[in-house]
Amino acid sequence: MDNNAASFTGSIPHYYDQGLGPVIFVEYAADIAQRVAAGRPARVLETAAGTGIVTRKLRDALPADTQLTATDFNPPMLDIARAKFQSGEQVDFQPADAVALPFADASFDAIVCQFGLMFFPDKAKSFSEAYRVLAPGGRYVLSVWDSHRYNPFGRIAHEVPGRFFPTDPPQFYNVPFSCHQIDPIKEMLITAGFGDIGIAVIRQIRELPDVAIFARAAVHGNPLIDQVRARGGVDPDQIVDSMAQAFRHEFGDPGRMPVQAIVFSATKMTPLT
Repeated sequence: MDNNAASFTGSIPHYYDQGLGPVIFVEYAADIAQRVAAGRPARVLETAAGTGIVTRKLRDALPADTQLTATDFNPPMLDIARAKFQSGEQVDFQPADAVALPFADASFDAIVCQFGLMFFPDKAKSFSEAYRVLAPGGRYVLSVWDSHRYNPFGRIAHEVPGRFFPTDPPQFYNVPFSCHQIDPIKEMLITAGFGDIGIAVIRQIRELPDVAIFARAAVHGNPLIDQVRARGGVDPDQIVDSMAQAFRHEFGDPGRMPVQAIVFSATKMTPLT
């Protein structure tokens, strides 16, 4: 991937894991892990594993002898993920690009990808790669964010930096919410060869115990901070303060905010003979 919106390096992984993870990722991670575990797969691959938020939930939900492989395009994210596991737990971490997986055909019984598809430069190729490395009958479970309309934190996080750079607004927060249309994803799954497609829209309410911490992570916990620094002329703390103010206005402090995700599941169908 050469898209800088997918580069989670430097101090970004820390803010992502500690500031964003507990608020917007953990509960969806528990849900998707249970969906995967329900199929009792023996070999599980996670793509776009990030800092191991889903990986931890998967390891807790799966039997101890289940083979679990967690991959991400950004090694610094995996460094944080590794620290969440003891040496005796069966998790294999390795850097990998979801559009060019370094695994043999039919290597896994299930693949899970939470909020990663939006960052893949060739989404159709990522589906064909998932299909290739799945065994016949294997299940692919993935989730994407719904649009800004249903995730107001994303809308605010996009709008606030734009006020500081009106002629060249940072675009990062368009990326995570760019796959909210269901039909294109469904069609790409079908084209890749998947069938038995299930779709669930999951709306939840999140508690915001400290809006200032969340606002700082919303700026520093993803490539938005790199886009701000590249433009120059604005102290990132000004954007953090303005974002916190906007979050307080919308959600309160402590706050409560709605979030909405879309979960897809699909099966690698056994060819008819």
